[in-house]
Amino acid sequence: MKFIVAALIAIAMSATAFAKETITIVGSSTVYPFTTIVAEKHGQKGFKTPIVESTGTGGGMKLFCAGIGPKHPDFTNASRHIKKSEIELCAKNGIRDIIEIIVGNDGIAFAQHNDAKSFNITVEELWQAMAAKNPYKPTNWKEINPKFPDQKIHILAPPPTSGTRDAWIDLVMQKGCPADIKKANKRSCNLFREDGVVEEAGENDTLIVRRLSADPELFGIFGYSFLSENGDKIKGMTVNGIEITMDTIQSYEYPLARPLYVYAKGEHKQITYGMQEFMDEYVSDNAMGEWGYLGDYGLVPLDDKMLAQVRDNIK
Repeated sequence: MKFIVAALIAIAMSATAFAKETITIVGSSTVYPFTTIVAEKHGQKGFKTPIVESTGTGGGMKLFCAGIGPKHPDFTNASRHIKKSEIELCAKNGIRDIIEIIVGNDGIAFAQHNDAKSFNITVEELWQAMAAKNPYKPTNWKEINPKFPDQKIHILAPPPTSGTRDAWIDLVMQKGCPADIKKANKRSCNLFREDGVVEEAGENDTLIVRRLSADPELFGIFGYSFLSENGDKIKGMTVNGIEITMDTIQSYEYPLARPLYVYAKGEHKQITYGMQEFMDEYVSDNAMGEWGYLGDYGLVPLDDKMLAQVRDNIK
Protein backbone atom coordinates (compact mmCIF):
# COMPACT_ATOMS: atom_id res chain seq x y z
CA MET A 1 0.00 0.00 0.00
CA LYS A 2 2.85 2.38 0.90
CA PHE A 3 4.45 1.64 -2.46
CA ILE A 4 1.24 2.53 -4.34
CA VAL A 5 0.84 5.82 -2.44
CA ALA A 6 4.49 6.73 -3.05
CA ALA A 7 4.12 5.98 -6.74
CA LEU A 8 1.02 8.15 -7.01
CA ILE A 9 2.77 11.03 -5.26
CA ALA A 10 5.75 10.71 -7.61
CA ILE A 11 3.49 10.79 -10.65
CA ALA A 12 1.65 13.85 -9.32
CA MET A 13 4.91 15.64 -8.60
CA SER A 14 6.31 14.89 -12.05
CA ALA A 15 3.14 16.21 -13.71
CA THR A 16 3.09 19.47 -11.74
CA ALA A 17 6.72 20.13 -12.69
CA PHE A 18 5.60 20.88 -16.26
CA ALA A 19 4.64 24.42 -17.26
CA LYS A 20 1.98 23.13 -19.70
CA GLU A 21 -0.43 20.25 -19.22
CA THR A 22 -2.13 20.58 -22.61
CA ILE A 23 -0.22 19.99 -25.85
CA THR A 24 -0.81 22.59 -28.57
CA ILE A 25 -0.48 21.80 -32.27
CA VAL A 26 -0.73 24.02 -35.36
CA GLY A 27 -0.09 23.61 -39.09
CA SER A 28 -1.28 21.78 -42.19
CA SER A 29 -4.96 21.38 -43.00
CA THR A 30 -4.09 18.11 -44.78
CA VAL A 31 -2.48 16.56 -41.70
CA TYR A 32 -5.02 18.15 -39.33
CA PRO A 33 -7.63 15.33 -39.48
CA PHE A 34 -5.04 12.65 -38.64
CA THR A 35 -3.48 14.61 -35.78
CA THR A 36 -6.95 15.39 -34.38
CA ILE A 37 -7.75 11.67 -34.24
CA VAL A 38 -4.45 10.88 -32.50
CA ALA A 39 -5.12 13.75 -30.07
CA GLU A 40 -8.48 12.19 -29.15
CA LYS A 41 -6.82 8.81 -28.53
CA HIS A 42 -4.16 10.53 -26.40
CA GLY A 43 -6.89 12.21 -24.34
CA GLN A 44 -8.56 8.84 -23.72
CA LYS A 45 -5.40 7.64 -21.97
CA GLY A 46 -5.59 10.05 -19.06
CA PHE A 47 -3.89 13.06 -20.64
CA LYS A 48 -5.55 16.35 -21.48
CA THR A 49 -6.67 16.23 -25.10
CA PRO A 50 -4.26 18.28 -27.24
CA ILE A 51 -5.54 21.43 -28.92
CA VAL A 52 -5.11 21.19 -32.71
CA GLU A 53 -5.47 24.20 -35.03
CA SER A 54 -5.49 24.23 -38.83
CA THR A 55 -3.31 27.20 -39.84
CA GLY A 56 -1.69 25.89 -43.02
CA THR A 57 1.83 24.51 -43.19
CA GLY A 58 3.53 27.90 -43.71
CA GLY A 59 1.54 29.60 -40.98
CA GLY A 60 2.18 26.70 -38.62
CA MET A 61 5.93 26.88 -39.19
CA LYS A 62 5.97 30.59 -38.31
CA LEU A 63 4.12 29.92 -35.05
CA PHE A 64 6.22 26.84 -34.24
CA CYS A 65 9.54 28.65 -34.84
CA ALA A 66 8.57 31.83 -32.97
CA GLY A 67 10.03 30.71 -29.64
CA ILE A 68 10.24 28.41 -26.63
CA GLY A 69 7.83 28.48 -23.71
CA PRO A 70 4.21 27.77 -22.71
CA LYS A 71 2.71 30.32 -25.12
CA HIS A 72 4.32 28.64 -28.16
CA PRO A 73 3.06 25.45 -29.88
CA ASP A 74 4.69 22.09 -29.19
CA PHE A 75 4.06 20.52 -32.61
CA THR A 76 3.31 21.64 -36.14
CA ASN A 77 1.74 19.58 -38.91
CA ALA A 78 3.25 19.90 -42.38
CA SER A 79 2.27 18.61 -45.81
CA ARG A 80 5.82 19.16 -47.07
CA HIS A 81 9.36 19.03 -45.67
CA ILE A 82 10.54 21.87 -43.42
CA LYS A 83 12.39 24.56 -45.39
CA LYS A 84 15.96 25.71 -44.73
CA SER A 85 14.65 29.22 -43.99
CA GLU A 86 12.28 27.78 -41.35
CA ILE A 87 15.09 25.83 -39.68
CA GLU A 88 17.08 29.07 -39.56
CA LEU A 89 14.11 30.95 -38.06
CA CYS A 90 13.73 28.26 -35.40
CA ALA A 91 17.45 28.41 -34.58
CA LYS A 92 17.31 32.20 -34.32
CA ASN A 93 14.66 31.78 -31.61
CA GLY A 94 16.54 29.06 -29.71
CA ILE A 95 14.83 26.02 -31.26
CA ARG A 96 17.47 23.55 -32.41
CA ASP A 97 16.03 20.20 -31.39
CA ILE A 98 13.44 19.74 -34.14
CA ILE A 99 12.11 16.19 -34.23
CA GLU A 100 10.80 15.13 -37.65
CA ILE A 101 8.04 12.53 -37.76
CA ILE A 102 6.97 11.21 -41.16
CA VAL A 103 3.42 10.13 -40.35
CA GLY A 104 2.45 8.56 -43.66
CA ASN A 105 2.07 9.04 -47.40
CA ASP A 106 -0.46 11.12 -49.27
CA GLY A 107 -1.41 11.92 -52.84
CA ILE A 108 -2.57 15.32 -54.03
CA ALA A 109 -5.92 14.84 -55.73
CA PHE A 110 -7.06 16.83 -58.74
CA ALA A 111 -10.74 16.27 -58.09
CA GLN A 112 -14.14 16.98 -59.62
CA HIS A 113 -17.86 16.31 -59.17
CA ASN A 114 -18.84 12.64 -59.43
CA ASP A 115 -21.23 13.33 -62.32
CA ALA A 116 -18.69 15.30 -64.37
CA LYS A 117 -16.99 13.77 -67.40
CA SER A 118 -13.68 12.16 -66.44
CA PHE A 119 -10.54 12.56 -68.51
CA ASN A 120 -6.88 11.78 -68.04
CA ILE A 121 -4.64 14.81 -67.67
CA THR A 122 -0.87 15.11 -67.74
CA VAL A 123 1.37 17.22 -65.52
CA GLU A 124 2.23 19.33 -68.57
CA GLU A 125 -1.47 19.98 -69.30
CA LEU A 126 -2.09 20.97 -65.69
CA TRP A 127 0.71 23.52 -66.02
CA GLN A 128 -0.83 24.85 -69.23
CA ALA A 129 -4.16 25.36 -67.48
CA MET A 130 -2.77 27.07 -64.36
CA ALA A 131 0.47 28.84 -65.23
CA ALA A 132 0.70 32.63 -65.47
CA LYS A 133 3.66 32.19 -67.83
CA ASN A 134 1.73 30.14 -70.39
CA PRO A 135 1.49 32.65 -73.28
CA TYR A 136 -1.73 31.09 -74.65
CA LYS A 137 -3.90 31.56 -71.51
CA PRO A 138 -6.59 28.94 -72.32
CA THR A 139 -10.02 29.49 -70.78
CA ASN A 140 -11.65 26.27 -72.07
CA TRP A 141 -10.34 22.73 -71.52
CA LYS A 142 -10.68 21.99 -75.25
CA GLU A 143 -8.07 24.65 -75.98
CA ILE A 144 -5.51 22.47 -74.18
CA ASN A 145 -6.57 19.12 -75.63
CA PRO A 146 -9.38 18.48 -78.16
CA LYS A 147 -10.31 15.32 -76.24
CA PHE A 148 -11.11 17.35 -73.13
CA PRO A 149 -14.70 18.48 -72.40
CA ASP A 150 -16.04 21.73 -73.83
CA GLN A 151 -16.20 23.67 -70.57
CA LYS A 152 -14.49 26.59 -68.90
CA ILE A 153 -11.38 26.06 -66.79
CA HIS A 154 -12.00 26.87 -63.12
CA ILE A 155 -9.63 25.41 -60.54
CA LEU A 156 -9.76 25.88 -56.75
CA ALA A 157 -6.14 25.99 -55.62
CA PRO A 158 -4.48 26.12 -52.18
CA PRO A 159 -3.13 29.47 -50.91
CA PRO A 160 0.57 30.41 -50.57
CA THR A 161 0.63 29.39 -46.88
CA SER A 162 -0.32 25.81 -47.80
CA GLY A 163 2.16 22.94 -47.87
CA THR A 164 -0.03 21.33 -50.52
CA ARG A 165 0.65 24.34 -52.74
CA ASP A 166 4.40 23.96 -52.14
CA ALA A 167 4.17 20.28 -53.08
CA TRP A 168 2.03 21.11 -56.15
CA ILE A 169 4.67 23.59 -57.29
CA ASP A 170 7.39 20.91 -57.01
CA LEU A 171 5.38 18.09 -58.59
CA VAL A 172 3.35 19.96 -61.21
CA MET A 173 4.47 23.52 -61.89
CA GLN A 174 8.18 22.67 -62.03
CA LYS A 175 7.87 19.30 -63.79
CA GLY A 176 5.23 20.52 -66.25
CA CYS A 177 6.99 23.77 -67.14
CA PRO A 178 8.47 23.93 -70.69
CA ALA A 179 12.27 23.80 -70.82
CA ASP A 180 12.70 27.23 -72.43
CA ILE A 181 10.66 29.01 -69.75
CA LYS A 182 12.41 27.08 -66.99
CA LYS A 183 15.81 27.95 -68.43
CA ALA A 184 14.97 31.66 -68.59
CA ASN A 185 13.60 31.86 -65.03
CA LYS A 186 12.89 28.69 -63.07
CA ARG A 187 10.85 30.49 -60.41
CA SER A 188 8.51 31.99 -63.01
CA CYS A 189 7.20 28.47 -63.72
CA ASN A 190 5.56 28.47 -60.27
CA LEU A 191 3.25 31.46 -60.74
CA PHE A 192 -0.50 30.81 -60.84
CA ARG A 193 -2.81 32.72 -63.16
CA GLU A 194 -4.65 35.68 -61.65
CA ASP A 195 -7.38 36.10 -64.28
CA GLY A 196 -10.05 34.05 -62.46
CA VAL A 197 -9.20 30.68 -64.01
CA VAL A 198 -7.28 29.70 -60.86
CA GLU A 199 -8.96 30.70 -57.60
CA GLU A 200 -7.19 30.58 -54.24
CA ALA A 201 -9.73 28.78 -52.08
CA GLY A 202 -8.19 29.02 -48.59
CA GLU A 203 -7.02 26.37 -46.14
CA ASN A 204 -10.41 24.74 -45.48
CA ASP A 205 -10.43 21.68 -47.75
CA THR A 206 -13.91 20.71 -46.52
CA LEU A 207 -15.31 23.87 -48.09
CA ILE A 208 -13.57 23.03 -51.38
CA VAL A 209 -15.20 19.58 -51.34
CA ARG A 210 -18.57 21.23 -50.72
CA ARG A 211 -18.13 23.56 -53.69
CA LEU A 212 -17.04 20.71 -55.99
CA SER A 213 -20.07 18.65 -55.02
CA ALA A 214 -22.32 21.55 -56.04
CA ASP A 215 -20.66 22.46 -59.36
CA PRO A 216 -19.71 19.84 -62.03
CA GLU A 217 -17.45 22.34 -63.83
CA LEU A 218 -15.16 23.00 -60.86
CA PHE A 219 -11.86 21.26 -60.07
CA GLY A 220 -10.12 21.25 -56.70
CA ILE A 221 -6.70 20.42 -55.28
CA PHE A 222 -6.31 18.74 -51.86
CA GLY A 223 -5.04 15.66 -50.04
CA TYR A 224 -6.22 12.10 -50.67
CA SER A 225 -7.97 11.76 -47.30
CA PHE A 226 -10.58 14.37 -48.28
CA LEU A 227 -11.16 12.49 -51.53
CA SER A 228 -11.55 9.11 -49.83
CA GLU A 229 -13.89 10.54 -47.18
CA ASN A 230 -16.17 12.08 -49.83
CA GLY A 231 -16.23 9.40 -52.53
CA ASP A 232 -20.01 9.67 -52.76
CA LYS A 233 -19.71 13.27 -53.99
CA ILE A 234 -16.37 13.70 -55.77
CA LYS A 235 -13.76 11.72 -57.70
CA GLY A 236 -10.08 12.11 -58.52
CA MET A 237 -8.74 12.57 -62.04
CA THR A 238 -6.11 10.22 -63.40
CA VAL A 239 -2.78 12.03 -63.80
CA ASN A 240 -0.27 10.79 -66.41
CA GLY A 241 -2.57 7.78 -66.80
CA ILE A 242 -2.34 6.77 -63.11
CA GLU A 243 -5.37 6.61 -60.85
CA ILE A 244 -5.03 7.97 -57.31
CA THR A 245 -5.37 5.03 -54.88
CA MET A 246 -3.75 3.94 -51.62
CA ASP A 247 -1.60 1.45 -53.55
CA THR A 248 -0.36 3.91 -56.19
CA ILE A 249 0.39 6.48 -53.48
CA GLN A 250 2.35 4.03 -51.33
CA SER A 251 4.36 2.86 -54.35
CA TYR A 252 4.79 6.49 -55.53
CA GLU A 253 3.54 5.37 -58.95
CA TYR A 254 0.95 8.16 -58.72
CA PRO A 255 2.93 11.24 -59.85
CA LEU A 256 1.52 13.53 -57.16
CA ALA A 257 2.38 11.30 -54.17
CA ARG A 258 4.23 12.86 -51.22
CA PRO A 259 5.06 12.22 -47.54
CA LEU A 260 3.29 13.99 -44.65
CA TYR A 261 5.03 15.28 -41.53
CA VAL A 262 4.62 16.31 -37.93
CA TYR A 263 7.44 18.31 -36.32
CA ALA A 264 7.99 18.31 -32.56
CA LYS A 265 9.87 20.90 -30.53
CA GLY A 266 12.39 18.86 -28.52
CA GLU A 267 13.00 21.71 -26.08
CA HIS A 268 9.34 21.46 -25.02
CA LYS A 269 9.59 17.88 -23.78
CA GLN A 270 10.62 19.41 -20.43
CA ILE A 271 7.89 22.06 -20.63
CA THR A 272 4.77 20.24 -21.85
CA TYR A 273 3.38 17.15 -20.17
CA GLY A 274 2.78 14.06 -22.32
CA MET A 275 4.70 14.98 -25.49
CA GLN A 276 6.65 11.72 -25.68
CA GLU A 277 3.51 9.68 -25.07
CA PHE A 278 1.70 11.62 -27.81
CA MET A 279 4.50 10.87 -30.29
CA ASP A 280 4.52 7.20 -29.23
CA GLU A 281 0.77 7.00 -29.88
CA TYR A 282 1.13 8.61 -33.32
CA VAL A 283 3.72 6.06 -34.52
CA SER A 284 2.15 3.04 -32.82
CA ASP A 285 0.88 0.00 -34.74
CA ASN A 286 -2.63 0.91 -33.60
CA ALA A 287 -2.35 4.28 -35.37
CA MET A 288 0.14 4.00 -38.26
CA GLY A 289 0.42 0.26 -38.72
CA GLU A 290 -0.82 -1.52 -41.83
CA TRP A 291 -4.25 -1.95 -40.21
CA GLY A 292 -4.04 1.16 -38.00
CA TYR A 293 -6.98 3.45 -37.32
CA LEU A 294 -5.44 6.32 -39.34
CA GLY A 295 -5.72 4.20 -42.48
CA ASP A 296 -9.49 4.26 -42.04
CA TYR A 297 -9.33 8.01 -42.62
CA GLY A 298 -7.22 7.90 -45.78
CA LEU A 299 -3.64 8.03 -44.45
CA VAL A 300 -1.46 5.75 -46.58
CA PRO A 301 0.88 3.82 -44.25
CA LEU A 302 4.67 3.83 -44.43
CA ASP A 303 6.53 0.65 -45.30
CA ASP A 304 8.03 -1.29 -42.37
CA LYS A 305 11.58 0.01 -42.89
CA MET A 306 10.54 3.67 -42.94
CA LEU A 307 8.22 3.22 -39.96
CA ALA A 308 11.10 1.70 -37.95
CA GLN A 309 13.29 4.71 -38.83
CA VAL A 310 10.58 7.14 -37.74
CA ARG A 311 10.20 5.35 -34.41
CA ASP A 312 13.93 5.47 -33.82
CA ASN A 313 13.96 9.18 -34.63
CA ILE A 314 11.50 10.14 -31.90
CA LYS A 315 13.44 8.23 -29.28
